[in-house]
Formats: sequence, structure tokens, C-alpha cells
Amino acid sequence: MNRGVCLRAAIGAKRYPQGADKSGALSTGALPIWRGERGTRHAPRMAFKIPPDFDRFLADHDGVVARRQAAELGISVEAMRHRVRSAEWQRLQRGVYATFSGGSPRETQLWAALLRVGPNAVLSHQTAAELYGMLKQPSPVIHLTVPAASHPARYGKIPGLVVHRSRIIEATRHPVLQPPRTRVEDTVLDLIESAPCFKDGYDWICKAVGDRLTTAARIREALDRRSRFPGRREIERALGDAGKGALSNLELLYLRGVERRHKLPTATRQAPVNIGGRTIYLDNLYEDYLVCVELDGKAAHPEADQWADKRRDRRNLVAGSIVTMSLG
Repeated sequence: MNRGVCLRAAIGAKRYPQGADKSGALSTGALPIWRGERGTRHAPRMAFKIPPDFDRFLADHDGVVARRQAAELGISVEAMRHRVRSAEWQRLQRGVYATFSGGSPRETQLWAALLRVGPNAVLSHQTAAELYGMLKQPSPVIHLTVPAASHPARYGKIPGLVVHRSRIIEATRHPVLQPPRTRVEDTVLDLIESAPCFKDGYDWICKAVGDRLTTAARIREALDRRSRFPGRREIERALGDAGKGALSNLELLYLRGVERRHKLPTATRQAPVNIGGRTIYLDNLYEDYLVCVELDGKAAHPEADQWADKRRDRRNLVAGSIVTMSLG
């Protein structure tokens, strides 16, 4: 199996036109160097030595390399220019290339953005949230954070990228995950800080905690590590409420505006109850009174689901002797 096929298997069935003959150099003349889905390609009438670490680097970076990195790995400027002219490589960002032709997967675009803004950068904000599954669709622009002393966009905005700067980037970087990104907790705090209003900021807390990506306590620990944070007291209070199970803005409104304001007993949030042989979770259960308050907001409970909600309420009453009050 030639080197090109090994590289394609390592990165995930992508086509990387560079290959090697048995001598370890890119072949010339009529020797075939790549056999892919579109048949056998032949190298141009030039020979380039493939450094031993280059394939490994490409496998770790989804086939993307910056010009400076390729040079450090032993690829000459002449070789890079030739591959771009022959359409074996394609330019994704200034000084950053995909070492294959065809479309660029999302992972490739993210690596290209990281390499474009320089070393020590991490994906952050909406882009980190995308990687953690907190967003259903990729953000239209790629968000990155760089060290405070770095100025990758000093000469103007970089198309398709939003660059943030941070003095605590090393503390917020996830220690393992690739491509590099901020930790879940710091991603949430970054999104809260840039949110236009408290409601939008609380939504990010609910998504992260509700999807069990982290806990309110861990977000609070990350907050304590930041010496400056706008609206700190309000966020601390919000994290306390999220930790008690208020995992939507509607549930927070009920907790603060109804239960506390009217000095009701404290309900058990998301209370697990066995009814009919299966476990269900009730929004707010007052166990001593066998009363459940379900909060049926339009986002999670559209009109098309109203009959399912009514069946739920009847089931609670018949199987569990629980009276359900539905608030919208």
C-alpha cells in the first residue's frame, strides 16, 4: 500500500493527491503515484522528497497545513507552489492549504482557521458550542480566541473569522480535545458575556447543564477563576437556580416569580416518578401535596403537542394520584 493510501485511511477516506513511490520521493514521469476513486494520477515531471513526519502531521490536522509548518517539516516553497498550481493543494486561508482537491469538510475549515490566526489559538464561543453539540447548525462565522498579545487581524478583519483575545487562554483551553477549543464551562461564560440580554445568557446555561455537558457548580468554579466578569452577581444567582433544576427561562420565571414570591413550598425540579412501570420526570413536584406544576412553554410544547400534554396530566392523576397544574 503506498503512502497516499495510508494517509487517506488515517484521515477518513479523503482524497490526498500527494503520494510516494517506494523510494520515498514523489514520483515523476509515467510512474503512477495515486490510485483513487477517479483512477490513477501521475506526478508531474519533478521529484519532491516527502519528510517522514509530514503524513503524520496531516493526519492530525485533517489534511491542512500552514506554509510555515510545511517549511518546518521540510517541504520547500517550490514544492508548495507547484502543488497549488497543479491543483493538488488548495488555498483555504492566506498561507494555509488543504493538501487535497475537492470540497472542504467542516473539520478542515476549522483547522484552517486555527492555523491562519497562529499558534496557541482555540476555537471558542459559538464555534466551540457547535463542537459540544450545543448548537444544531454551524455558526455562519468561525469564532476563535488568541492570546492577548497576539494580533492576527491587525491589518483588517479576516473573512469568515471572528477573533477574540484573552489573557487567560491557557486556563480556558481544553487539555485534550482536538481541534483545540475552550472548555465547556468557559465556552458558556464567553457566550454569556457576549449575549445581548440575560435571557439569552441563561439559555446557554440551560443547554450546557440540561444536556449534561457540565454542571452549574462547575460553571461557577470557572467563573470564580475570572477576576473580571460583567454582571457577576446576577450570573452567580442564576447558576444557583440552574443548580436547583430551573433549566429554562420559563422555569426560572416560575421559580422566582411564583414560588418564591408567594412563599410556596420548594418543589422538586425534574422529579423522577415511576408511573405505569416507567420513569418520567415532572417539572415541579410538591410531594407532600401530590401536586405537580408542569410548565408548557410554546418552544418545548407547541400547540400540536397539546393532546400529549393532556394525556400526561391524566396519567399522572390516574396512575400516581398526582394533580397536575399546567402553566404556559
